[in-house]
Amino acid sequence: MLVGAPFVIFIGVFLVWPTLTVLWNSVWIDGQLSASQLLRAMSGTYRRSFVLSTQLGILTSLIGGTVGIILAIVATNIKRPKWLRSFLDAWSAVASQLGGIPLAFAFIALLGTQGILTAILKFAGIDIISYGFSLAAFSGWVVVYLYFQIPLMFLVVSPAVEGLKPEWREAATILGSSAGRFWRSVGIPVLLPSIVAGYLLLFVNSFAAYATAYALSSGAGQLVPLQIRFILQGNVITGEDNLGFSLVTWTIVILLVSLILINRLQKRVSKWTSS
Repeated sequence: MLVGAPFVIFIGVFLVWPTLTVLWNSVWIDGQLSASQLLRAMSGTYRRSFVLSTQLGILTSLIGGTVGIILAIVATNIKRPKWLRSFLDAWSAVASQLGGIPLAFAFIALLGTQGILTAILKFAGIDIISYGFSLAAFSGWVVVYLYFQIPLMFLVVSPAVEGLKPEWREAATILGSSAGRFWRSVGIPVLLPSIVAGYLLLFVNSFAAYATAYALSSGAGQLVPLQIRFILQGNVITGEDNLGFSLVTWTIVILLVSLILINRLQKRVSKWTSS
């Protein structure tokens, strides 16, 4: 008990207590319990923010997750050069955690209005700005988010891909199974829990991202994290002081459901990897 006490205290102070405070402030309105701010947080502009954040999370998780899966499968089957796998692992570990202001400014220097790649493409006759591309818009967020979504999926799925035992493939070959049949009947079913968990993790990662989107949009974006910051700074009309807490509450609910699903899927994955 004494050994685990510091951990319990840490969780209670930095996770449980702030969460309970947010939940309480979202329903305690003018001295009484009320769900009015929770309902307000899911209406009008704020509902559109949840829809936009959800769309961004789904799109970047699908694209980034799919590319990450393909990259993991290819990397597992490539034996030479030997340094390639180490390079991919190192790059993924760094890129999956690289976000916020540094990543945003790196892409501004690359694909901004006066970016290096933007200028090169324009010189080649491809003006991406005239086509409507902008780092401050949805399309720009997708491109930037993929930078850390792809390597994150690679890290999540690689252990599961490596867990596909060579004996399974050999047995399938002996029984006359083609490569496509092997993946349909064995590979994909075994990898499916890891794949779905990875997609959910990428969705959570995208939905909760704040600093990168804020730097790209100069604070004018309509994503949920940006809306929360805007409101908690006091930019609300009278009577909606608790609206920011309500937005956080709904965000917690969405992320909590996703994390519970991820945990359940990871338990299924452990059965395969431990066998």
